[in-house]
Amino acid sequence: MSHWRALRPVMPILIGASVMLTLSMGIRQTFGLFLQPVTHDIALSVSDFTLAFSLQNLTWGLLQPVMGALVVRLGFRRILVGGALLYLAGLLVLAVAQGMLGFVAGAGLLIGASLACTASAMAQATASRVVPASIRSITLGVITGAGTLGAIVAAPIAQSVTAAHGWRAGVLALAVLASLLLPATWIAGRVDAISIPRTVQDKSADITVSAAIRSAFGRLPFVVMTAAYFVCGMQLLFISTHLPSYLAICGMDPMLGAQALGVIAVFNVAGSLFFGWAGGHWPKLVLLGSIYVSRSLVLGWYFLLPPTPTSTLIFAGLMGFLWLGVGPLVAGAVIEMFGLRWQPMIQGLAFMSHQLGSFLGAFGGGLLFDTYGSYDLAWRLGVVMGLTAGIVQITFALARPSRLAPA
Repeated sequence: MSHWRALRPVMPILIGASVMLTLSMGIRQTFGLFLQPVTHDIALSVSDFTLAFSLQNLTWGLLQPVMGALVVRLGFRRILVGGALLYLAGLLVLAVAQGMLGFVAGAGLLIGASLACTASAMAQATASRVVPASIRSITLGVITGAGTLGAIVAAPIAQSVTAAHGWRAGVLALAVLASLLLPATWIAGRVDAISIPRTVQDKSADITVSAAIRSAFGRLPFVVMTAAYFVCGMQLLFISTHLPSYLAICGMDPMLGAQALGVIAVFNVAGSLFFGWAGGHWPKLVLLGSIYVSRSLVLGWYFLLPPTPTSTLIFAGLMGFLWLGVGPLVAGAVIEMFGLRWQPMIQGLAFMSHQLGSFLGAFGGGLLFDTYGSYDLAWRLGVVMGLTAGIVQITFALARPSRLAPA
């Protein structure tokens, strides 16, 4: 209880980080709702649409370790607030896009750069800095659980405004919601006034960026975790980008896509809390592999059967429980291996692999659909790769547990 009471002085920072994450992640998870209206309005193909969001994820992933390194030099507040401004700029450019160039610039590059400053890695690094180690895993689970709560608000707003006034008005409505990022990032930036506790300082505290990168990729547990994280990103972005389109093709109510994203958001909270708690009691890398295997089995079950409203919402609930529970586990594993100082950058290196997978999941799914006229091959590849990644992750973690001792 004393550890929880110690959170009171830093609660504004934790709340700011949570709001920042729920807005930046929640809003972007609604973009799949615009696939049908955008492709009809400005004559983009499905693969054109998904290319923009693939570039968003690629930009996010490539810039994540860069922003993590800049946090060490410049502090959190400058990076977080700058990311909030980029998010608003990206939505405004998207709202006035007349073709592929504007669409890619707004939805792809600007919002991708913003997410490197405001999304999961930065929120988790902010929270890790201010909480005791004994409750860090569950706290990261709480923070991560906020990651899709924004979709509960954003998805219905985007769907209803788009249905009434068009997709551009829907994007502008999201921009109004995203303006709350500015106060959230400013408050979360108070973390700069809190120094890393001496008890968690380690040999990595004063090394250079290049030495920290060599240290990360010199540890086999980190390399295996990073490789499996690639498949995680591929699965999640395939679902969030293509599920609304898949339901529309199957003749489902357009609101079902928004409802499914909302259900994912609700169950993600429970899953993130559970895996945050579980990460404090069982090996984090084994839990990660279990998530990948379970997610793949759920994905295979859903796409093997014709979709119905009931099966879609059950699928969304199961997938939501397994959605972002990886976040606290990856963040916790990075801290155990490398300490706190370079966590934002090293976690960013792992996340870069995740986003390369996201690029493949979003763009590859669209390309396969345009080529074959269905999502059959895409989801089958997602299942096989997910099962492989999960089994390898679990096998390696059980075979080499001693390598997971703190650095």
